[in-house]
Amino acid sequence: MIFKASRTTGFHFSALAGAVAAGNLALPGVATAQSTGENQIIEQVVVTGSRLSRSGFDAPTPITVLGEDEINAEAPASIDAFVSSMPSVQGSTTTSNTSGSLSNGGAGVSALNLRALGTQRTLVLLDGKRNVASRTTGVVDINTMPQGLIKGIEIVTGGASAAYGSDAVGGVINFTLDKEFTGVKANVDYGETSRSDNENGRFSFSAGSGFADGRGHALFNAEIFRSEGIFYESRDWNLQGLQGIDNPRADEPGQPDFLVGENIGISAYTPGGLVQRVNGPGADGSGLPGTYFGIGGQPNQLVFGDVGGQWMQGGDWEYTLSSMRGTQSLAAEDNRDSFFGRVDFELMPNLNVFAQASYAQYDGKSFYIRPTQSFTVQQDNAFLPESVRQQMIDESVTSLVVRQAHADVPASGSTNERETTRWVFGAEGFFAMFDQDVEWDAYWQTGITDTNELQLPTYNTANFRGALDSIVDPVSGEIRCRDLERDPSCIPFNPLGIGVASQEGLDYVLGRPQRRQELQQDVLALNFRTSNIPGWAGPIALAIGGEYRKEQVDGSVEERLQSGWKYGNYLVTEGDYDVIEGYVEVGIPVFEGMDINAAGRVTDYSTSGSVNTWKVGLTYSPIPDVTFRATQSRDIRAPNLAELFDPGTARTNNVVNPNAPGGSDEFLQQLSGSTDVGPEEADSFGIGVVLQPRFLPGFSAAIDYYDIEINGVIGFLTADEVAELCFFEGVESFCNRIDFSGEGRSDISRINLFRENLSSLESRGLDLEASYRFDLADLASGLPGSIRLRALATHYMRNIQDDGQNAIDDAGRNTGDTPDWVYRLTAMYMAGDWTMNATVRGVSSGVVDNAYIECQPGSCPDVEAPFFTINDNKVDGATYLDLYVAKNFTFGSSQAEFFGQVRNAFDTDPELVPFPQFRGAENRPGYLPTNRNLYDVLGRTFRMGVRMTF
Repeated sequence: MIFKASRTTGFHFSALAGAVAAGNLALPGVATAQSTGENQIIEQVVVTGSRLSRSGFDAPTPITVLGEDEINAEAPASIDAFVSSMPSVQGSTTTSNTSGSLSNGGAGVSALNLRALGTQRTLVLLDGKRNVASRTTGVVDINTMPQGLIKGIEIVTGGASAAYGSDAVGGVINFTLDKEFTGVKANVDYGETSRSDNENGRFSFSAGSGFADGRGHALFNAEIFRSEGIFYESRDWNLQGLQGIDNPRADEPGQPDFLVGENIGISAYTPGGLVQRVNGPGADGSGLPGTYFGIGGQPNQLVFGDVGGQWMQGGDWEYTLSSMRGTQSLAAEDNRDSFFGRVDFELMPNLNVFAQASYAQYDGKSFYIRPTQSFTVQQDNAFLPESVRQQMIDESVTSLVVRQAHADVPASGSTNERETTRWVFGAEGFFAMFDQDVEWDAYWQTGITDTNELQLPTYNTANFRGALDSIVDPVSGEIRCRDLERDPSCIPFNPLGIGVASQEGLDYVLGRPQRRQELQQDVLALNFRTSNIPGWAGPIALAIGGEYRKEQVDGSVEERLQSGWKYGNYLVTEGDYDVIEGYVEVGIPVFEGMDINAAGRVTDYSTSGSVNTWKVGLTYSPIPDVTFRATQSRDIRAPNLAELFDPGTARTNNVVNPNAPGGSDEFLQQLSGSTDVGPEEADSFGIGVVLQPRFLPGFSAAIDYYDIEINGVIGFLTADEVAELCFFEGVESFCNRIDFSGEGRSDISRINLFRENLSSLESRGLDLEASYRFDLADLASGLPGSIRLRALATHYMRNIQDDGQNAIDDAGRNTGDTPDWVYRLTAMYMAGDWTMNATVRGVSSGVVDNAYIECQPGSCPDVEAPFFTINDNKVDGATYLDLYVAKNFTFGSSQAEFFGQVRNAFDTDPELVPFPQFRGAENRPGYLPTNRNLYDVLGRTFRMGVRMTF
């Protein structure tokens, strides 16, 4: 058995830790048990990849354990930045890359994503317990964790639904707290980039103390974090105009469908407005399209380059991008405050009770993009330059259709706020039954997240159209809105040019949609564990337990804010469901060197009924140096609150429409939930080998293959996908999801999207992990200190989502979240008071899309959608170097550690990445021309601080 220290008795028996161990497989750098006479001090780190705890290389399911030393050497301002750099954690959301999550309120949430299977398929735990969600999608913002008390992070890369329930399809990430901390410690640090922006600072204070002669322990932590963000800023690498566009010569024989190149800008709009087409009986207007309104409304003629869709190469490409470039935040403003408290008390030697409370507050700001708009300008509009009006009269033009990227309107974005409160009350202990020592624990948990989702100023469509349709009053000679019956308070607004909009007009057309929501999670759980049941080949470990959980959401939105806005259009998600489940897990030694781990769980959902999950795992060590392991499991992800009860989230954007002027069309997207959706079911298989050669003490290595297939994936086809299937692949059923205005298909009014169990998802890959710790003195080098080496890498071999129409493999696509290889190598040197660490992290080269065929103009084959040809399908990889150094000092009974870190030490620019898949999206010109999930967009950053212990 494995024991752990107790404040009163010296030890108590832990949760089934080593009864079925396949060997003493401690992580490198972690000491194993040492005998000290009658008392045994166990220093081995024990992690919880199942309900039967065991060390990281000892479980049938691979577990990566990140200790406090590694966290400190990263010196993360936010814990999400550190965990997201792990190769198996890809596609996570951060406060900065969620700036576009406007109408769903998701901006500012940092959620982890294992295997790039989706944040909603990664179960995040705190000390083995669930957390209340930060969004109706069920994801947990990990920055609500008390970062100053985190002593370890366990990444379980494999299905664990049988042990922990729904959502553990990609795996589990468990944050463990130092609940036994005694003393006082504080941390202060500050960081900024080498360009003196994104200034940020953090302060953390922790205190822990025993009381009642050691029977009780109290713990407290408080943290403050502030980050200024980076707004309206473009780095030098974002000035080349690299994009992937519709080839202007695609109709010529042998030409590629897509063209990747530089000096590419938008052709469909300008900062102050571009005339797209003219209207009028018998209108000629040949000289009007291409007219744009510049500074002060001055009309000019746009010089077009080679036009492909809404893009063009050459011409006035830099001017057309000038109001869009840099509007997406490079870094979000991020302000967080958190408080954590815990008290536990030993009522008797075999019974301990505890109470835990936490509060985390977030508010932040991020800009998404400058909005674009198409609108009609009548011949008598008061804001038309007289030269343009006269040309309209001469050419029998009654109105103009103008499109612009509003230079006079601030970029759209959000200033969301969240407050998360969590209470946990529980008890734990042990008793004897049938000559068995049985551990048990029970707890009640309530968590509440209150959100205030608030848009930055965005325009109201009705007010905008009414205010721009202004005329000169024939009586007073003043400018007024034409239709005052609609709104007598209407204030004229001039959109034709740069620097022409009045503040009064802006105040009238702009507003701030807002929604308040409250999410609540209640959990009641009871678990029993024993590890000493007699078996034919050794003691059998057993865990049984049950759990009740309820999830609910409610909120409020003012009626006037529910529709008619460019972004926002919030509706209240309201509903609840509950879950009752029970599980059993067993660890059985079969014979010396071979153990079987098996688990089963029955879960009953109030919305979708009962479902069964299970897992079977095997470890086999023919010799102590080698351990083989394998698992097979059935896992689930139940529909979340949004997928069940979303009343119809709306957002406005543009999609590609070859029938519309400029090849792009504005639309309103309506996305609805459904109580008819059922749980996703996943079949996961993993097999691997662990090497710990006795001739090389301190060295461990593992390689694991995984194969995950998810059926009944809950999702929806995006608006871009629906438009692609309708217009380019001619699938009429998807055209039926599009509402058109008027006759024909040139004007989209709405695209209807529905959540359903519509597809399957298959993911395959390899995980590699190796670590080696050694003392330099052992090498007869005469040098002091020790070195820790660690290598982590993931090879994404296959990532296919089959929606019934297309099944394209995304593995190796550097425009997505599953590149060919992601790697992280660290080397830590510790000697006396000094610690130095170097980290090399990076991503391999890849492709724009696996559905694209690279070919050169004149030699491209004829292909049909969803396959396309492109002149350059390659995306280079990137490698980054991070450096860290720390020095300890002693001041009387206190200790201080001063540290400094340089991230991206060589200031390596991100690789530029074309995104022809989104060529019709209005916001594409403002987005960064790179994949910010894979590449570093901030450049070199510095961090320095001090950690003090009293």
